[in-house]
Amino acid sequence: MNMHATMNVVFEAFTHLLVVLWTLGGGVQPMPVPTDVPMCTASEPAHYKLTFNGKWSRSAFPKQYPVYRPPAQWSNIVGVTHSSDYHMWQHNGFASNGVKEFSEKGEAWTLIKEVEAAGERIQSVYGVFSAPAVVGGTGQMNTEFEVFARHSYLSFIVRIVPSPDWFVGVDSVDLCDGDHWKENVSLELFPYDAGTDSGFTFSSPNFETIPQDKITQITSSFPSHPANSFFYPRLKHLPPIAKVTLTKVKKNNQIISLPEEPTQSNQLPTGNEIEDKLINTPLDCEVSVWSPWGLCKGKCGDSGVQHRTRYVLMHAANSGKACPQLEEERKCFPDNCL
Repeated sequence: MNMHATMNVVFEAFTHLLVVLWTLGGGVQPMPVPTDVPMCTASEPAHYKLTFNGKWSRSAFPKQYPVYRPPAQWSNIVGVTHSSDYHMWQHNGFASNGVKEFSEKGEAWTLIKEVEAAGERIQSVYGVFSAPAVVGGTGQMNTEFEVFARHSYLSFIVRIVPSPDWFVGVDSVDLCDGDHWKENVSLELFPYDAGTDSGFTFSSPNFETIPQDKITQITSSFPSHPANSFFYPRLKHLPPIAKVTLTKVKKNNQIISLPEEPTQSNQLPTGNEIEDKLINTPLDCEVSVWSPWGLCKGKCGDSGVQHRTRYVLMHAANSGKACPQLEEERKCFPDNCL
């Protein structure tokens, strides 16, 4: 069995588990939500189509852009519909073991077990859904899910591949507005660090963070380190690395629509993707520190010349600042003359 066939078998088994969890969650009687949260009074459930568009292009994110082993891509999406008292993950909160494993390795089983346990313990989770991984930084994936008045919130997570422990996602987006459901929701996504691995670059080796840090958003200036793959000090804000659109659709008779298999058609850029390729983030040239001055070369009694060099760490791209000179010389007087 080849790798593609194996991945399809694993994905089919995974989606089968999600359908089982969805069915189990639907049979649990919900608990009352906290009184300080606006109550959803929609009388009917709603069905939504979720479209994830990767915007991780080389022109928008030129620094250390992964081109092989593996190239830039996205994991499958893992999403949950729930009430206001549940969180899959939170900005400035600590990542659970499930979020840690998913953001570091793309392994979802522990995360799914956590969701299932929360549904049984606090009866706050209605359903779990997924969609296939995107093979490319600018591909697309689609799935559908259902929400109810008592479970009107959406959370999901998608791993950035490759990365130490970076992901995109949303935490507790409420799709209900009083007594009706929102027709369309558009969300721009930016990278987050799960706080469990201390790597700075897309291809950093595994280096566990001890003690674990909180989940933080990665920006053009944070972490403030030139080795950081998202460090663009000339930018006030990073461009969105992905976008999600949620569209309310007519409810069908199924409990859940199984995710589409990845095909050539749903991997091709849409019109919006073509427009986004016009984003060109300037990348300035980065050079190393100077080497020590070399030996002073010249005749004894006369002034000589010595040199020092530095090398290019990162070439400029998209009209970024050009590299400075890489070699310098200065006059000197030879040592050790007899």
